[in-house]
Amino acid sequence: MAEATQKQPNPTASRPVRCIVKLGGAAITNKGELESIGVENLRSACAQLRQAMSHSGATEKVAGMDWSRRPGDPTDPVVDAEGLSEMEGLGLDTNFVVVHGAGSFGHFQASRSGVHKGGLQSTLVKAGFVATRISVTSLNQEIVRALAREGIPSVGMSPFACGWSTKQRNLESANASQIIQSLHVGFVPVLHGDAVLDELLDCTILSGDVIIRHLAQLLNPKYVVFLTDVHGVYDRPPSDPNAVLLREIEVDDTGSWSIVKPALKGSNKGVEISVAAHDTTGGMETKILEAAAIARLGVDVYITKVGTEHSLRALQGDTSSEDWLGTVIRSSK
Repeated sequence: MAEATQKQPNPTASRPVRCIVKLGGAAITNKGELESIGVENLRSACAQLRQAMSHSGATEKVAGMDWSRRPGDPTDPVVDAEGLSEMEGLGLDTNFVVVHGAGSFGHFQASRSGVHKGGLQSTLVKAGFVATRISVTSLNQEIVRALAREGIPSVGMSPFACGWSTKQRNLESANASQIIQSLHVGFVPVLHGDAVLDELLDCTILSGDVIIRHLAQLLNPKYVVFLTDVHGVYDRPPSDPNAVLLREIEVDDTGSWSIVKPALKGSNKGVEISVAAHDTTGGMETKILEAAAIARLGVDVYITKVGTEHSLRALQGDTSSEDWLGTVIRSSK
């Protein structure tokens, strides 16, 4: 990991990154239905991102940037070239990075073929690697399109194509120069969990949560936001009627973490993890561990439910009031 960081250009020439946003796979896709996008949640997340970026806090949309035509569209796309040419700027703070999970894209292909276990000498694994990347990059394109329709100048970036790789599933090489250059000229990079090459296993799956942890270490954002399908981290699966939302978690220098709010009694002081059978990236367990690693860097992490007033406030960095609903993970220092 240290070696991967040392290979990066110095990002200090760019403007400080305000926020890295993780769009959880379960939040923006229908995980029970193969390759199905949660259209309303994705639209809401993109609209709130634009509102959080707006210098004025306004919700008016600027001219859209998706000028492509899909099969079956009755008319050509509307391009407001004159209006755009007269604009002095977008009025947006674009110093955001977006990373999204795969949800119902990619996980099925990876788990059926065993891509996450490695072994490209196997025809099944090689075919699964190709199928997984087709799936996750198609989702990435749809998310970039959704952001572009909100007037956000976003560009999709594949970790595999950028040369990111692992060694025994640990991040080994991660060239972020294209991300940094894109931020510098005002684009919003959009990355995703991906199938990548592994020095010892041949290949594996690099999760979006690991990508966020590395980018947080490199770019030192003001805060990181995880948008999920639930309000935050619970002491047990949130489907349990007795589940308690953990409002604040502190992480010390050793990586150990403790629940600050609420004060749990009896044996109910831990967190019970459940991971879907098809999830090849570790599910909530990976999310918590990576969020704790980010907090150790001195960067606050906000986890909350997509498409709510709480997600908008998290994107704006406004989580200090008692009525904000979510989980804050921060350093104990």
